[in-house]
Amino acid sequence: MELIIQNLSKTYSNGVKALNDISLTIPQGMFGLLGPNGAGKSTLMRTIATLQDADEGSISLDGIDVLQDKQSVRERLGYLPQDFGLYPRINAETMLDHIAQMKGIGNKSERKELVASLLNRVNLYKDRKKGLGTYSGGMRQRFGIAQALVGNPSLIIVDEPTAGLDPSERNRFYNLLSEIGENTIVILSTHIVEDVNTLCSNMAIICMGELLMQGKPKDGLAMVQGKIYKKSIDKSELDQYRQDYHVISTKLIEGKLSLRVESEAAPGNGFEPSQADLEDVYFSFISKKVDPITI
Repeated sequence: MELIIQNLSKTYSNGVKALNDISLTIPQGMFGLLGPNGAGKSTLMRTIATLQDADEGSISLDGIDVLQDKQSVRERLGYLPQDFGLYPRINAETMLDHIAQMKGIGNKSERKELVASLLNRVNLYKDRKKGLGTYSGGMRQRFGIAQALVGNPSLIIVDEPTAGLDPSERNRFYNLLSEIGENTIVILSTHIVEDVNTLCSNMAIICMGELLMQGKPKDGLAMVQGKIYKKSIDKSELDQYRQDYHVISTKLIEGKLSLRVESEAAPGNGFEPSQADLEDVYFSFISKKVDPITI
C-alpha cells in the first residue's frame, strides 16, 4: 500500500503559494514530514485528508483518487489535526462511542467493545468516565489517536502531535505511534526533528511549499556527513561568523554560543569536525530557502 502525491500545488487567495509542485511516494509505516512553521505541512495534510482542494496535481491511495473520491478516502482515514476541539464536559467513553456511530458502526455491543479496546490501547480506560476538559495535554493527544483509529483506517495523519508534551507523555506517544505504524501508513507532520529521528523510517523536508529532500533518515545523514563543524564563540561574534561561514544552527551553552557550520572543506579557525545528526540534515536543507538562525 502506498500514498502517491504527484505535482501538487496550492495557492491561497492572498497570493501565498503553500504548495509548489510537491511529489512524494509514502509507503506503509511511519513517514516523517519535517518543516518549519508555515512550510506548507498543514496545507498538505489537510489536502490529503480531503479537507481542502488543490489547484493542481493528484493524490492516490492504494488506487483511490483522493481528490475526486473523497468519501472512499474518508472511510479509510484517521486524522489528528494540530488543534482539535473536544466537548469538555463529555467523558471519553461517551465521545468515542459517538464518533464510532458517526463512522457507521451501528451495533451497540460492537461499539462498546471497540471503545473499550481503543481506550485500553491508548491507556485511557481507567479515565474513561472523566470529562475530556480535565485531561492533560498528553491525555488529549492519546484520545485524539483513539478517535483517529475508529474504523481501522489504512492511512493515519497526525499533525504536530507532540508539541507541548512533557518528556514522559512524549515517550508514551512515541510508543503508541510506533505500534500503529507497523500495519498502517502513518504520516507524522512536525517541526520537531527528534520525533522523526525516533519514529520514522522514511521522511521528507519541505520549506516555503517546496520539497527539499525525501528518503530515509540515513540517506539525509550521508549527504552531510563529513561536512559539519562546530565551534564555541561569544554571542557578540555571531554576525561576523555568519558572514564568513555557512552557519546552519546555534545553541547557547553555559553562556557561550555553540555554532554548527556546513563546509565541504575543513574551515580552520578553531572549528572541529562533528558527527552529523538529523538536525544538521534538517537545518542544512532549510537553509537553502530561509535563514535557520532567524526563523
